[in-house]
Amino acid sequence: MNVTLTAQKMVTGGHCLAVLDGKNILIPYTIPGETVEAGIIKENRDYSFARLIRVIEPSPHRVEPVCPHYGICGGCNMQHISPQYQSELRKQILKDCFEREGIKVPEITVLESSPLNYRARIQLTDGGFCKKSSNEIIRLDNCPVATDEINAYLKSTPQNERPRGRVHLFGDSRITGDKNTFIADEITSGAKDQRKTYRKNSGKIIKNRIPNHFAGTVFSPQNTCELKLLDKNVKFNVQGFFQSNMQLLEKTIAEVTYNLSGKNVLDMYAGSGTFSVFLADKFEKTTLVEHNRDALVYAEANMNGKNHETYGLSGEKWCKEHASLIIGRNGPFDAAVIDPPRSGMEKEVCRWLCSSKVFQLRSVSCDPATHARDASFLIKSGYTLKRLYLLDFYPQTSHIESLAYFENEN
Repeated sequence: MNVTLTAQKMVTGGHCLAVLDGKNILIPYTIPGETVEAGIIKENRDYSFARLIRVIEPSPHRVEPVCPHYGICGGCNMQHISPQYQSELRKQILKDCFEREGIKVPEITVLESSPLNYRARIQLTDGGFCKKSSNEIIRLDNCPVATDEINAYLKSTPQNERPRGRVHLFGDSRITGDKNTFIADEITSGAKDQRKTYRKNSGKIIKNRIPNHFAGTVFSPQNTCELKLLDKNVKFNVQGFFQSNMQLLEKTIAEVTYNLSGKNVLDMYAGSGTFSVFLADKFEKTTLVEHNRDALVYAEANMNGKNHETYGLSGEKWCKEHASLIIGRNGPFDAAVIDPPRSGMEKEVCRWLCSSKVFQLRSVSCDPATHARDASFLIKSGYTLKRLYLLDFYPQTSHIESLAYFENEN
């Protein structure tokens, strides 16, 4: 069924909301205020999905997409919107999520990067990108959102000479060494002779020794990429998770660590230790908690020579079994940085933070809904939301990351 609709507000996921006979309709590739012709493709009890057929009255913010594969590729979904207005829409979605939790939102600060040629990390499948909702491969030699380094690789490497299967490709001018593009080697990454473990509190590598709080798993030299971020060298595994926008990552590091100092700091969900490397300059001791022990091998390398403790545990287990002992031994935490997965903080971590009264919290999130949910618990326990940032890591997409400053003066 084809219908004429007026697109209203944009919601999480990048669809615009319209209403037909009292029922919500979600339409992709539209902009608030537009009149469009759409076709209903899926009916649910409370809402329906529609496909855009044509724009009848376009928004002044509508632009021509820069990529010939836009709408076919499964990546970008906001290239039809001017970059500045994209940012405003993501900012409004973030605000809406917090306000739905009853939170009074301060003026949101937007940290921005270049809208194109920003993405340093991509995944190739048989040398190309997957079509949206399909395993069919798009053959390409240029991606407008990828860095110049990645595009140089795509242009110079024929499709049939690229790795088969799914591989991660990282390319950026900040890579140290003699190359600026890095392809993960997924065949030899588990070689036993590359196994290393690390001693707690020390940057020294101790082979064949199991530390108290985690055993290093695999340190894979062929998959190890090292970047110069601000004034620090940071190593990570190209196969694992790492941010994709280095320009925005550097800005985020500066804001996360701004005006923090003291004796003890907690880096919860520390990953490869990217924040810890910079926090260690501001605090006497840094405590890292991360359940992914592969990532912690790199965190230990990055924290070489810095006073720290590392716990390869879930946040829940750390809170239950170690938190009170550490505070009894080292004293209270003066600050904590929390960077959980999309699902948000574990319940036990949130409860512990609510009761711990850590003075300063810096909360980073890749999902505005779970960020707002966790923020509501913190505020109810006595924390005050001092600042809220939109971290615009992924221009041309609806993906939203955010940073919140909390303080507890009780």
